[in-house]
Parts: sequence; structure tokens; C-alpha cells
Amino acid sequence: MATIFTKIAAGEIPSYKVAENEEFYAFLDISPLAKGHTLVIPRKVEDDYLFHLDEALYGRLWAFARKVAVALKAAVPCQRVGVAVLGMEVPHTHIHLVPLQTEGDMDFRKKRPEFTPEQMKETAAAILAEYEKL
Repeated sequence: MATIFTKIAAGEIPSYKVAENEEFYAFLDISPLAKGHTLVIPRKVEDDYLFHLDEALYGRLWAFARKVAVALKAAVPCQRVGVAVLGMEVPHTHIHLVPLQTEGDMDFRKKRPEFTPEQMKETAAAILAEYEKL
């Protein structure tokens, strides 16, 4: 059975796409910790544990995530882009990329900011534009 993330990557469920290639898809988290909070997923591997990925796919996933993080930092002013791999909420390997001003911005227990659909579209478009420059 396909996960929600597989359906998002396939275009069956709408998302705010920020980057993609044949193997991976990156999109804005709909419950972000900060403006630009992005999720990076493998398109076809639905295993929910990052360390189950074969070594080659694992390396390519991180290379893709790095490129997305560079684009994210260029599009959303921040001190750093934080990285988290939790994988508890959706049973599909995914990497969180979160623009940070302070370490506290990475607290998944904090109240989440809200953004309008238009703000989400603008942010996604800005990140995608930076990604396409790389």
C-alpha cells in the first residue's frame, strides 16, 4: 500500500514542490517548524527507516538533500539549515530540512507557525528557482 508521501511524489496528492529528480522529491512540510521547512523523500522506496536503504541510494538521497538545502538557504534567509530524520509520523523515509535562526527553531514540540497557501506557493517557487540554478 502506497504511503501518503509516495502519493505526493506521484502527483496524486497536491504538494508545494521545491525540487525533484527521477529518484527523489522535495516539498514543503504542511506543518512547518519555520518558513521553508522541507521534506526530502525517495520516490519509490517506502521503507520507514533511513538506515534500511542500500548504501548507493542512501548516498544519492543525501546528495540530493544537500542540493535542496543549498537552494533553501539561498531562498529563505537563515543562519543554517538544520537536518532531522525522525520518521515516526509517516512510514516513509524522509529528511527534514529546516531553516534555522537559533537551535530552538528545531524543536518539533513547539507551536508551529501558520502560512497561507499563497505564502507556501511563493516559498516553494523561490526554493525551486534557486534549486534550478544549481
